[in-house]
Amino acid sequence: MVKKIIGQCYIWVLLILMYLPVLVLIAFSFTEATNVGEWSGFTFDLYPRLFQSTEIMVALGNTILIALISAALATIIGSLGAVGAYYSKRRMRNAIDLATQIPVVNAEIVVAFSLTVLFVFLGNLVNAYMFSFWTLLIGHMCLSVPFVYISVKPKLQQMDPSLYEAALDLGCSPTKALGKVIVPEIMPGIFSGFLLAVTLSLDDFIVTAFTRGNGLLSGEKKIETLSTLVQAKIKKGPIPLEMRSLTTIIFLLVVLAVIGITIYRTYQAKKVERRAF
Repeated sequence: MVKKIIGQCYIWVLLILMYLPVLVLIAFSFTEATNVGEWSGFTFDLYPRLFQSTEIMVALGNTILIALISAALATIIGSLGAVGAYYSKRRMRNAIDLATQIPVVNAEIVVAFSLTVLFVFLGNLVNAYMFSFWTLLIGHMCLSVPFVYISVKPKLQQMDPSLYEAALDLGCSPTKALGKVIVPEIMPGIFSGFLLAVTLSLDDFIVTAFTRGNGLLSGEKKIETLSTLVQAKIKKGPIPLEMRSLTTIIFLLVVLAVIGITIYRTYQAKKVERRAF
């Protein structure tokens, strides 16, 4: 009984520490007070002002674009890599697993600095400035691919290995068997990997700061994402008040997405149970 009470208290303390700052930020998105802790009256003005801020909208658009593009490419590469490793010989599979795990536990600053050195070296070879949208995209993909691989690998291990061989015996080509048999079986892992890659890209700062150049919605200027915009604003003064309303909207969208996914999974589980009976 005592252990149960201690466990529940521990969980509640963690939940409070995790969500209390978010709730405070949401509350102060309805006031124009400069400092959090000072209340200057209830208002919705920060929300329309958010969409009128060209600077924030450009940064938000850049963040979403690079997150979706890099996550999509990382999901394709990571999923194909997981499938290829699964059907490789044991020694090769172990080598790929080891090579994939190192970036996961490695410090992000090491990845960012290594990419910077690589791009500078290549730029010196071709006598050109290398940093652009493409270097930023490569940086985010390098960050996300190992996590996609790790998300897809367990689904492959849970899959019946005879399904692929049966598809080949029935006349499917390897490519068709991959699309018709393997991909549907590992789709939950692919989807989880994609969401994880999007999340990693959305809140990344270090790799973005080291590898960004001009492009996307910033045009000829250096690409500005939400993380780099906040960091730049902190140097000059207070963070724009409109960022409070933006973070509130992002948090609510994430909550709705989680609720939607939970409802869908519950519906699918009940559907499977009905079929079983």
